[in-house]
Amino acid sequence: MNDLQAPRTRLLVIEDDAPIRRFLRIALASGGHEVTEAERGRQGIELAATSAPDGIVLDLGLPDMDGKAVIAAIREWSRVPILVLSVRDRETEKIAALDAGADDYVTKPFAVGELLARLRALLRSRLDRGSEPVEHVLGPLSINLANRTVRADGREVKLTRKEFDVLALLARHPGRLVSHGQFLTTVWGPAHVNDTHYLRIAIGHIRDKLGDDAANPRFIITEPGVGYRLREG
Repeated sequence: MNDLQAPRTRLLVIEDDAPIRRFLRIALASGGHEVTEAERGRQGIELAATSAPDGIVLDLGLPDMDGKAVIAAIREWSRVPILVLSVRDRETEKIAALDAGADDYVTKPFAVGELLARLRALLRSRLDRGSEPVEHVLGPLSINLANRTVRADGREVKLTRKEFDVLALLARHPGRLVSHGQFLTTVWGPAHVNDTHYLRIAIGHIRDKLGDDAANPRFIITEPGVGYRLREG
């Protein structure tokens, strides 16, 4: 079986130019990939956290934030392969993007064949490292990242989009501390990095819906002044 016959992989394209997004969607589909699109950096960070892409194609010149900041935000919690696709061809830009955590850099204009080959190489590397599970089961709590469903003690739990995004970020790192800044940057965007009350309210609602007690938590543990972590099964 060659690479083009392999199971379809999910790619997230973060690009503000609609014609380029359309071109990439067609080109990547021809290479056997399913494509999710974001036209802004903050939206891209949210989708990276919640849609579990196998790889990311990222433009640096986004309308709300620089692509290098997007890379840095994603790298706080994920090792998903990131390929930068940018018109910026200066060596300093390439070095800065790679230092921020990008895995590869392709300049525009680009050849589709080369782009697909570079993506295949990055995705092979990801498979070698092992992919992230779609469903996280932690004792009586299960979180399915693909269909965005949550069950606790055998019952379905209805969460808002933001509440699910918060819980999904915790689920990707069971037992590990996720800081206030990581939550706020990833779920609400870099402009809200100091709005800790957003996070506090969301955590409170999630606990209520899960039947969790902050004083004696079964699921979400508070690290005062720092962040939260999800108790391992």
